[in-house]
Amino acid sequence: MNIFITLDYELFFGDSGTPEKCIIEPTNELIKIANKHNFKCVFFVDSGYLIKLKEYKHQYPQLEQDYNLVRNQIKELSDNGHDIQLHIHPHWEDTEYSENGWVFDLKRYRLDAFSEDEIENIFYKYKSVLEEIIDKKINTYRAGGWCIQPFEKLKTAFLKYGLKIDSTVFYKGKNSTKTQWFNFSTAKNLDHWKFSNDPCIEDEDGSFIEIPIASTKVSPSFFWKFVFIKKIGSKKHKPYGDGNASPTSNQQIKRLLTKPSYSVVSMDGYKAILLNSAHKKYTKENKKNFVIIGHPKAFTEFSLNKFDKFIGDKLMKCDSVKIFSEV
Repeated sequence: MNIFITLDYELFFGDSGTPEKCIIEPTNELIKIANKHNFKCVFFVDSGYLIKLKEYKHQYPQLEQDYNLVRNQIKELSDNGHDIQLHIHPHWEDTEYSENGWVFDLKRYRLDAFSEDEIENIFYKYKSVLEEIIDKKINTYRAGGWCIQPFEKLKTAFLKYGLKIDSTVFYKGKNSTKTQWFNFSTAKNLDHWKFSNDPCIEDEDGSFIEIPIASTKVSPSFFWKFVFIKKIGSKKHKPYGDGNASPTSNQQIKRLLTKPSYSVVSMDGYKAILLNSAHKKYTKENKKNFVIIGHPKAFTEFSLNKFDKFIGDKLMKCDSVKIFSEV
């Protein structure tokens, strides 16, 4: 089985936290594991953050330091063979900075809040700032907050800027809040497929390839344990990131705590406990691809230890870790 280790390289969007704690330090801890087991990762970089750092760095010396810190790590990751790909959170278009930090306006959290011309411009800017750093072409995309629908508004930008692969969809995934919406209920339980106008609908003649994030069914009891562990706050479960996420809706919390749901297979926090069972299920189903998602800001000592043991065991059993530039 091909295992893809994919990371959304970003800050929090409530209280942002610092790049040192949310991005740099946890990424370095992951790279220690990658070097130990000799594999490469895929980093979906939230490049709107880079654009805003460049915009404000001449006004705020701290942001120039932040820009150099993040830029240098991205360049080093790329130079060492890790895959750098595109991740877009378009609310950076409406984000401002003051002495008190980043001020987020999430009214346009989803790309479909913009016109098609604005979307094309966002893709151009966000892709260009990354390619300038790594001096390589980018061909793979992951939507911020999984908000890739309706894809028709993004299609022209995909074609114009050479994006061939998407890795946003996960089987039976769905969410609906004031800022975030996605519904992947029509996607089939497949390794990958071609698509044209909707990443959930297979089209053999499509111009794009969907390589979905691995999905696992989660019971309400898991989320009750998750809540309990967050309340305890033991050191091994403390996230590296020093910020806070934007609030989850009460409706979403109620749904997770009362009904079975589907989640991405993740190496974040307590969710890392699901890695082995999800991989076992994918093996039983003879799947060829197993795409794990992670967010450095959400890593914990517990999750990295679980992931280290998981990936070491799987590599000894002839699984291979791949990156999208090899697809």
